[in-house]
Amino acid sequence: MAAFHFELVSPEKLLFSGSVEQVVVPGTEGEFAVLKDHAPVISTLRAGIVTVSETATKSQRLFVRGGFVDVSDKGLVILAEEAIPVEQVDLAQIEAQIKAAEEDLADARSEESKTAARDKLAQLGEVKRVLGH
Repeated sequence: MAAFHFELVSPEKLLFSGSVEQVVVPGTEGEFAVLKDHAPVISTLRAGIVTVSETATKSQRLFVRGGFVDVSDKGLVILAEEAIPVEQVDLAQIEAQIKAAEEDLADARSEESKTAARDKLAQLGEVKRVLGH
């Protein structure tokens, strides 16, 4: 399979930069696979798993939450709000964030605060679903 350049960037660091054969991306409209010479696309990300296939026998999975995807003739770039290798996801931390968001929703006075708390709860629920918990 032909290779192309891929970068995955989060606010904290560059998580991946190199040649890959395929990347499966969790777009907001559904998952899509990117191969060499893919048509140009700009998309938003939903919480999900990015599967990076460097070769036919070497791949890795990274959890992403929010951000943007840019496919161009230069390759694929994912700018994620949050991105970490799947094996480093701490379920206890996710549960604690859910509990805090539930408390924020219960304490919210304005409609704006309630909406923000509901959105965060929905995202965290999606995280648990994606990770199979």
